[in-house]
Amino acid sequence: MVTMNRRQFLKITGASLAGSSLALMGFSPGEALAEVRAYKLARATETRNTCPYCSVACGLLMYSLGDGAKNATASVIHIEGDADHPVNRGTLCPKGAGLIDFIHSPSRLKYPEYRAPGSDKWVRLSWDDALDRIAKRLKEDRDANFVDKTADGKTVNRWLTTGMLAASASSNEVGYLTQKTIRSMGMLGFDNQARV
Repeated sequence: MVTMNRRQFLKITGASLAGSSLALMGFSPGEALAEVRAYKLARATETRNTCPYCSVACGLLMYSLGDGAKNATASVIHIEGDADHPVNRGTLCPKGAGLIDFIHSPSRLKYPEYRAPGSDKWVRLSWDDALDRIAKRLKEDRDANFVDKTADGKTVNRWLTTGMLAASASSNEVGYLTQKTIRSMGMLGFDNQARV
């Protein structure tokens, strides 16, 4: 003979009643099918990149979907930290974690633009035209303002009217080459975005 107290009786009858009620309402379990869900990034193209926001230069893994067809453009669908990167080891700050919004922003500037003095309209330029314009302006300013010697005859070879702000996410090698190039032109006003 099984002895049962009141609490045990209520548990058993309550569970039985609930189960039978659910079965009557159509919640009876059907056949369970085993299925492996496809990994969402399995078909994506992985690209390594560097976060553009600050001087830490965290490594990113960017995943894009696009079949490589002639008229199809790939679209970035996921961004995460690069676990193999020595700087961030897979972690990202909130700005880096939200980088996909920056990429897909409709107001993101993708091409060089120029606004003439006194104009209220921006005109899109090609990259070649923009770089040629910058080089021309730099040469004009350097030719007009380069200082060979001081008033007392000391050779200084300096150019004080133009400065440069270098990118912070560059490697040490790129930073070294940028420094050498700018200093060889005589430019003294040089800084890095990492300090700004």
